[in-house]
Amino acid sequence: MPVDAERLREEIRKVYSELVRDPKRGYHFHTGPEYAVERLGYPAQALAELPDSVTAPFAGVGNPLAMGAPRPGETVVDIGAGSGMDSFLAARSVGPTGRVIAVDMTDAMLERGRESAPLSGTPWVEYRNGLAEALPVSDGAADLVISNGVINLALDKDAVFREVLRVLRPGGRLQIADIVVHRDIPPAAREDVAIWTA
Repeated sequence: MPVDAERLREEIRKVYSELVRDPKRGYHFHTGPEYAVERLGYPAQALAELPDSVTAPFAGVGNPLAMGAPRPGETVVDIGAGSGMDSFLAARSVGPTGRVIAVDMTDAMLERGRESAPLSGTPWVEYRNGLAEALPVSDGAADLVISNGVINLALDKDAVFREVLRVLRPGGRLQIADIVVHRDIPPAAREDVAIWTA
């Protein structure tokens, strides 16, 4: 029986809500600024300038901004922004003439990101509740779309990439870091919500 999309989303929301409450508890994925600096190559000084409320619940798998920083005045969309580490770093690059739209589906992450925007000195980060498969962003609004460890959790990846193409301006860029599986996953495993979230 195929995985129920809403059930999967609920399980993902539970895990990431717990991450906001207790970022050092220990998860099946790495978290925090030390991991981001030591394993993923984020600049330590840039992370030190962000509040702990942003960096402690970081749970990315790479550094999408290492592929190129956004330019001043650009609009960036962050799919599955979480607590916002990539969003706030992007916001520093685009400056007050730019804009960052941070999209997430987890209430706890949305609340954390909204609380952190003024603390981070980048009030031009706007958090929106939404799904990767149905971005709450108008057509052609983005110069750059970023995502970090999120698209692998979407059941309909084709829908995610259709949305990316829809929201990007002509000549816009996509920079993602994600998990890639190089071999076929057995159907039983693909249908097990626990494997998606464990």
